[in-house]
Amino acid sequence: MIQTFTNDDVIRYVYEETSAEENLLIEDALMAEPELMSFYLDTLEVKCLMNKIERKPADRTVQNILNYSRNYAANPSV
Repeated sequence: MIQTFTNDDVIRYVYEETSAEENLLIEDALMAEPELMSFYLDTLEVKCLMNKIERKPADRTVQNILNYSRNYAANPSV
């Protein structure tokens, strides 16, 4: 039986969520299927770019949080 792999399988491979046996089969499929290899390379690039994203809140948001915390009563009367 010929094993076919999907883009989901490639994503699992990129994120190291596949077994050693699956890795070998997927690697064989990547060598045999140019479209799957292209998707694999695109996925690696996207993963690399996503790892470079820096998340930083807007200055206004930080100021709103600080202002709220300064005005927050530690033991508000009920």
